[in-house]
Order: sequence, then structure tokens, then C-alpha cells
Amino acid sequence: MTVILGEGDYRYSVQRGWGRLPGGWSLNEVGGVGVDARDRVYVFNRGEHPMVVFDREGNFLSSWGEGIFKRPHAIHMGPDDTIFCTDDGDHTVRKCTLDGKVLLTIGVPGQPSPYMSLRPFCRCTHTACAPNGDIYVSDGYGNACVHKYTADGRYLKSWGTPGTQPGQFNIPHNITCDADGWVYVADRESHRIQVFDGEGRYETQWNNLHRPSGLYMPLGSCPICYVGEAGPTMNINRKVPNLGARVSILDHRGRTLAQLGDVQAGNDPGQFLSPHGISVDSEGSIYVGEVSRTAWGNLNPGVPAPEPLHCLTKLTKIR
Repeated sequence: MTVILGEGDYRYSVQRGWGRLPGGWSLNEVGGVGVDARDRVYVFNRGEHPMVVFDREGNFLSSWGEGIFKRPHAIHMGPDDTIFCTDDGDHTVRKCTLDGKVLLTIGVPGQPSPYMSLRPFCRCTHTACAPNGDIYVSDGYGNACVHKYTADGRYLKSWGTPGTQPGQFNIPHNITCDADGWVYVADRESHRIQVFDGEGRYETQWNNLHRPSGLYMPLGSCPICYVGEAGPTMNINRKVPNLGARVSILDHRGRTLAQLGDVQAGNDPGQFLSPHGISVDSEGSIYVGEVSRTAWGNLNPGVPAPEPLHCLTKLTKIR
């Protein structure tokens, strides 16, 4: 049975478990997803082959990254056929070619900065490039800040401290830029997206989100923002409906255009467990990577995960 999510201009057919892997391979769970100019899909995962590449139809093309990455967390498609890979287990960002050659490493592999020191990096979470080439890194698990670099990796500045006030963060989990250079930070545990100018000056925030984890904003004059919202994990609200997990589509002012997903997290078609990485291809289809095993353990402690446990979903745009 085909499952359809959304309505109006935002209707999608669900393809759960998307992507055909070689025999015996597993993605385990997916930290990040990216799509290049040829609609090839890059899946940054926690299986034995950290970067798996598919064509738009889900056919396996290649893999790379073995022996390089410790804990894949997020990817960002950079300019000139490059890809930025954020590894929170190694405390580094690596800029790579699309076939896996490392061009630049920011951070010292295996050497984190002190916890909450606000110095790069302590379990960094995501990377984004501004139109002028500046690089922004959200440093979210062991820090509470954003770091700014030049295109060649020279450190410029940092902003943010732990807290809940504007300009403060409680797990800055994801980051993206628009065509005008505004910086959007998914402040996950404060249930908001904060918006800054390119120098880190707070401008506004988007509220009414539940643990925003994934962000994707295609470049354009009036871009929309795709947001992966993680579901609740506390014992007291784990089964509460209408809190996610889901994918929300927002306009350039943060107003909700659509919400995709069931009223509760789960492993059934049309449900999500923990949307963590999001990207969109040239046809408007959405690719959703999930840290599904981590999420299943949080949502169902002590209950073995079902097989297969989905971690990569394609939402095919219905026109």
C-alpha cells in the first residue's frame, strides 16, 4: 500500500528503506544526507562504509570514508563539487571531494577542546557554507556555540554560550545559511531555530518546533526550510501524540507550510523515529536520514529493535 503524506502543494509518496545496498551491507543509522548537482545522494552513516552514494533511483554507486570517520554526524554539500563531513566522535570537520579525497581538516582529530570551553571543537554537530565561502560550524554536544572560519579554514570568531536567552544555546544541533548569508541554527533542546547575521548578531527566532534536529534550506530569493523534528524521549511524554517525530516545511519567515509524519514516532510507513539529516533533490523529493537505533532505544527502552529498522526514507514529490 502506498502511503501519502502532506496535502496541497506538499504531497509526498513514502519510500521507506530507500536505496539498494550491496549484499550484507547495512547503514545502521544515518547522520546526514546530501544531494549533489546531478541528484546523486550521499548518505553519511554509522555502518561499516561511512559514505554511501546512490543515484536518484536508489541504485548503489560507490562508497568511501572507511578508516577515516569515527562517528558520522552530518554533511553539507559545499561549492565546487565538495562535501563537508562533520564527525562529532572525532571532533573534526573534513572538506572532501565527492569521491572522498580529503582537501581540508578543521579541528584536531581525536583531540576535543575542554567541555563547554566555547573553543573549537567539542563534539561538533554540523557545518554550513555562506554564499561568500565562509564556513560555520555548530559545536553542539560538548559546547554551546557556533564557530566561523574562512573558506580555507582560518578561524575567525565564535559566538554563543549555554542558556536559553537569545543568542544562547542548548545543543546547537544543525546549521544552514540562506542566499543572503543569514545563519540559521537548530537550537534543539530549546525547541527553536535561531537566526543570526553572518557576524553572529541575533536577529530573530522560530518557535513552535519540537527538538529541531535536521535543517535544509535550498538557495533562493524566498527559500523554504525543511526541518527534521525529533520526538519526545522522556518517560513522562514519550507516548504523547503530536510532538513528532516529523518533517516540517517552513516558509522564509518560519511559518509552517506542511508537517509530514504520524502523530507519534514509530517504525511503520509514514512514521519517523528521529529525522536527523535532510536534503532535497532537483525534483523536490526529500531524503530523510534517521538515527533510528539510538531513537528506538530512547523511545522503547529494553525492547529489541525490529528488523528492518528504517533509517533512510525518500519522500517522492507528487506533482
